[in-house]
Amino acid sequence: MSKVESIEQQIKALSAEEVAQLRAWFLEFDWTLWDRQLERDVAAGKLDVLAEKALRDHAAGKTTPL
Repeated sequence: MSKVESIEQQIKALSAEEVAQLRAWFLEFDWTLWDRQLERDVAAGKLDVLAEKALRDHAAGKTTPL
């Protein structure tokens, strides 16, 4: 049995309250991973092209106020 299959079986055995606790923990964990990846991408310059395009579009009046 793989680790994932083992975890799935353990999750199936949780109470509704435990599943809610797991869900809250996992959402926070997942967002933390996402934030770290975004920080790495920014540091590596992977978003520079998008930022430059957004600034050009704004300077050209192609944006609207929020």
